[in-house]
Amino acid sequence: MPAYVHSVNHGRVFEAAWAGRLRRTAIDKRPVRQAVAVGERGVAGDEQADTKYHGGRDKAVYAFAREDLDRWGQLLGRSLHDGQFGENLTTAGIDVNDALVGERWRVGEALLEVCSVRIPCRVFANWLEEQGWVRRFTADARPGPYLRVVEPGLVAAADPIAVEHRPTHELTVSTVFRAMTTGPELLPLLLEVPALEDDLADQARRRLRAKPTLG
Repeated sequence: MPAYVHSVNHGRVFEAAWAGRLRRTAIDKRPVRQAVAVGERGVAGDEQADTKYHGGRDKAVYAFAREDLDRWGQLLGRSLHDGQFGENLTTAGIDVNDALVGERWRVGEALLEVCSVRIPCRVFANWLEEQGWVRRFTADARPGPYLRVVEPGLVAAADPIAVEHRPTHELTVSTVFRAMTTGPELLPLLLEVPALEDDLADQARRRLRAKPTLG
């Protein structure tokens, strides 16, 4: 099946007592009916409550697969709408977790580059109201990538997703996620790929320097 955009999603900040220290979140993303501009800072009309961990050049667009939403829906016994995991792009027909850091996708008019991963937090768990959610999501190791915008442009539901560049290394989205969560032995791999988000690479360096204290 050809890869395509199942939906483009955005959301507004709203007040929520369960949303961590800020008590504000924009995790509830909803599909946009028309084509929407995607620029260096993300999807037009999308907001982030905590700009320290969301948004910005290296977290401009978050992608999650409709196939993974369907799988989680079966496991959780509930229906999950596009955007429910806070993703800006709900994709179909592409394994976003097998994507390589530095891989580039032509999505509608925009060119996007895989550069980071989503790490689950308490706000995500509280939003879904699922017991042990962070642990379950982490064990699955299919977090979906963050993408930077190399070329801005309009993107709409049903637009094709074409991989225009795939690097020669083997650092996938799932591998980066495991390195940052359950597999610290993988951390050195993160320092070999320049396209990785700077903040994530810095975290990897700090953890490697502190390695004698791990475990």
